[in-house]
Amino acid sequence: MGLFLSKEQMWDMPLGGTSSEKQIPHWFGNIAWVLVGLAFKVAFRYRVERRESLRALKDETGAVVVCNHTSFLDVCMIYLAARPQQWVRLMGRASLFGKAHGLLGQILTRAGAFPVKRDSADRLSIKRAVRDLKDRELVGILPEGTRRGKGNKVPAIHGGAALIARMADVPILPMTVRGVEKVKVKGERVRFPKVTVVYGDPLLLQDFDFIDKEERLDAITWYALRECFALFYDIATEEVPMDELFPEGRDFSPLFAAHPIPRRTSDEVVAMVRAQRAEKESAQREKDLS
Repeated sequence: MGLFLSKEQMWDMPLGGTSSEKQIPHWFGNIAWVLVGLAFKVAFRYRVERRESLRALKDETGAVVVCNHTSFLDVCMIYLAARPQQWVRLMGRASLFGKAHGLLGQILTRAGAFPVKRDSADRLSIKRAVRDLKDRELVGILPEGTRRGKGNKVPAIHGGAALIARMADVPILPMTVRGVEKVKVKGERVRFPKVTVVYGDPLLLQDFDFIDKEERLDAITWYALRECFALFYDIATEEVPMDELFPEGRDFSPLFAAHPIPRRTSDEVVAMVRAQRAEKESAQREKDLS
């Protein structure tokens, strides 16, 4: 049952995907999904919209799942919404994994999460994420880094999601969680609102090749997060006030107004991935025969 595996061992083990290597034991994640899922279903009556956008990617391609961040409960919903067919390997703040004498780290790790050091180029975490994605797993990233409206930090966008997606050659899938921001408002009692998870359409990084390399990764992550906020507010993408949400960041709205990004469903993306894979395999066969 893998009771005595260390966190470090499990960070380097696959979970779901197509790898033939030994996986993180599923028993804990399955128990957590049942218990936490039942509690959230009762407390928040949560539902998931457009989950087919996620399901279509299963075993076909990895994907970086990105979400805006309003509450600690975002993380729980990202995990619950994908189960039981899929797992999302969340990249969590490294300091969380040492809390409660390491117990929280064991819980997070057995559910598929692994740590990342904030405000640094954490090469080991990036390497782990890329490896998982190449094994057609899902990796979850919150590009804002910290919860919106909590603390004194000015909201900012971190470009790591696009970097990891580029290195692994996988799409980015925007999503959002509505309602969790109402659970605990400062100065008010705890509430139990209805919660809705919504998935968007995947983004192919090759569609952003017209952007200068120096700013491409930042622009891609900005665009993906704008998609998340469009889902969150249930408005058109172009109506999202990114300049107000991120007052100290660059506003790429004029750039994308001039160069609209194609809309593709997950089924269309999967068809393109299959075609690219078949082309590579054919080229490799020809190379082997020559």
